Amino acid sequence: MELGGKSPLVVFDDADLNMTVACSMECVMASSGQKCCAPTRVFVQESIYEDFVKKSKEAAEKRVVGPPFDVKSQQGPQIDRRQFEKVLNLIESGKEEGATLQCGGKRIGNKGFFVEPTIFSDVTDDMRIAKEEIFGPVQCIFKFKTMEEVIERANNTTYGLASGVFTQDINKAMTFVQTALAGTVWVNCYDNAICSQAPFGGFKMSGQGRELGEYGLQEYYEVKTVTIKVPQKI
Repeated sequence: MELGGKSPLVVFDDADLNMTVACSMECVMASSGQKCCAPTRVFVQESIYEDFVKKSKEAAEKRVVGPPFDVKSQQGPQIDRRQFEKVLNLIESGKEEGATLQCGGKRIGNKGFFVEPTIFSDVTDDMRIAKEEIFGPVQCIFKFKTMEEVIERANNTTYGLASGVFTQDINKAMTFVQTALAGTVWVNCYDNAICSQAPFGGFKMSGQGRELGEYGLQEYYEVKTVTIKVPQKI
């Protein structure tokens, strides 16, 4: 049983910046942000933080929002009015609590539940947008300095569905893989590598059990315990 997430994506300063921006943008905004494993908390190392924010803003402003049956559309509406209003409410909370709205943040048009692709920078861990599952087209970008710091902050959530790391250093990647409290960890990719052989599910409040793979079959098993008393030899 999968129950959502607030997944972190960690970007070290040796990562391919253009690839990482493109990947994180697509994974956050796809399906109008209505994805349980979306990397809505993007932690970027401080030396490349400003460049990452700038490129993410440019990418968000180029996205085409429109009817889902239009082949030109990259993003459709939220599923219903309740979710639409929840997304806008959390966007307002981000502005009120001091995050910097880089772009978006408003409704598009007056028909349908369309929300602009939204980017927040200068987000801190205590803000609502940093803690609550938004389930909308909202990317929150955090700044970090060290490996130790980002591991602690990435794990500081009640969820544990997925996580990702971008770096060219295999030692950094494996350190993060081993310490991330998440059911899935992607390295130099995100969400485009789900396959039927690999189990998918979360730690902590993100659910119980696994889908897919051999572990996914266990949900369908009936287990029988048989106890037999063996006569003792005289």
